[in-house]
Amino acid sequence: SMLTTDRIGGSALCLLALFVMWESRALPLGTWRQPGPAYFPVLLAVLLLILGALVWAMGGRAAPVAGVGWGEARHALVILAVSAFICFGLERLGYRLTMLAALLFLVWLVERKSLLAAAVFAFALSFGSYYLFDTLLRVPLPRGPFGI
Repeated sequence: SMLTTDRIGGSALCLLALFVMWESRALPLGTWRQPGPAYFPVLLAVLLLILGALVWAMGGRAAPVAGVGWGEARHALVILAVSAFICFGLERLGYRLTMLAALLFLVWLVERKSLLAAAVFAFALSFGSYYLFDTLLRVPLPRGPFGI
């Protein structure tokens, strides 16, 4: 069958990449030594487009879409709800606190890892990614009401 889960997923990734490229067209791209605001989003979008095309091209043997059941619907709804929380929380709570709460919820309650493992993972990923992007790459991320 032509319509497999991987083909739909790969197509969605390609469409997302093209959308990011289209939305970035108004921003200056810059150069390798002096990257503009569109440089990293476009670079990531090109990578996503390549990977999406590979997923699509190699997706012929994946499960047909018609055979996919609703067993993962609850999982998908939880992830959608957490994504909505992130969208709502970023400007209000700041990047670090929003991501810390979202990751803690997903790893501890959804993936059922120990509270200590979930807390260490959530803290390292939320504060580590903030440091990488905000401090090292100078991509400003939202700060919350407490300055974090």
